[in-house]
Amino acid sequence: MQRPDEEAKSGQGIKQPSFLPEKGCLRFSLAEIHSASQNFDDALILGKGGFGNVYKGPVNIDNVESMVAIKRLNSTSSQGALEFWTEIQMLSKFRHCHLVSLIGYCDEQNEMILVYEYMCNGTLADHLHKVGKNGNPPLSWVQRLKICIGSARGLDYLHTGTGIQHRVIHRDVKSSNILLDEHWAAKVSDFGLSKIGPANQSFSYVSTNVKGTHGYLDPEYFLTYRLTRKTDVYAFGVVLFEVLSGRPAVDARLNEKQLGLAAWARRCVKDGKVERIVDPNLREGRVSPKSLGKFVKIADRCLRRRPEERPTMAHVVACLELALKLQEGWDSSNVGGETFSTKVRLFFLGASPVTTDQPCFRKFSFAELKGITKNFSMDRVLGEG
Repeated sequence: MQRPDEEAKSGQGIKQPSFLPEKGCLRFSLAEIHSASQNFDDALILGKGGFGNVYKGPVNIDNVESMVAIKRLNSTSSQGALEFWTEIQMLSKFRHCHLVSLIGYCDEQNEMILVYEYMCNGTLADHLHKVGKNGNPPLSWVQRLKICIGSARGLDYLHTGTGIQHRVIHRDVKSSNILLDEHWAAKVSDFGLSKIGPANQSFSYVSTNVKGTHGYLDPEYFLTYRLTRKTDVYAFGVVLFEVLSGRPAVDARLNEKQLGLAAWARRCVKDGKVERIVDPNLREGRVSPKSLGKFVKIADRCLRRRPEERPTMAHVVACLELALKLQEGWDSSNVGGETFSTKVRLFFLGASPVTTDQPCFRKFSFAELKGITKNFSMDRVLGEG
């Protein structure tokens, strides 16, 4: 493998940008990549995306064999050299415990290949939308909160905490771009569409081409072509409701009103029907109503139509940390207590004011109460008072 300064002298590969990667970013030979991926063996594919296939394989780094993820550009991909070098620039310059680490790259013979640290637990999307496959159990509520906090911290670092005179808009925040390591720590990945701008809070970027992923696109960005950090906040709000519901951002199997997760989830919150959003896998566990309420409220704020009404990622982090604290406090004070599984508690939580900005009380018919309690059956009694 070569260091970037050696690469500059080699004259090989595709056209280079005006910058050179940091010294910590290695240049691998194509022979090393072929060896690690066993000539791009399909059996080693970890996943597929807009850029191309991602393979698992070992490489030698400073005489130590390390397992890595190898992302190879597909020749038919809509992404190309610009996204390739943008990814290298971003991950060479910005290092954080909640951003995936770029180890190196290869650009021989018109190949565009990126080499990352290996994240053994895959993507957040895998654990939300492929539950039961490969023997993976559903994520618990606490696991989901911690994953959301980690990824929010990564985005907050990009927006405000890089320590230099520039800030970053990710532009493709989604559950499949949140990776999980062996400790289930979340790391944001895929910076090919990212934009760097000045550190002032009003930074925006006007683009002639709207880029991102359907279902996560900020409506204001789509209409005005104006990209801001609040574009990332909107997409993260979609991720939060994905985490809560277990549903993908877009589900073509559902009817038009439920097709897009963002609009459907906001409608449920507005109508006081949060119980419709909650993943059935969570209903069997122990979820603090206050923790859930805090989570839903910040997710809903992220999806507000006007960007200026959305929170900053720093505020999102603070709210999610509070939601986790509320859950942990509830767990410690309710050892052996009731779970969140009964329909009555879930139904009443959906009608409670914790899900909306303004107090909202629902009037129930006697027939509704008879229905949800099975005619006031004794096996539905929670207690007496």
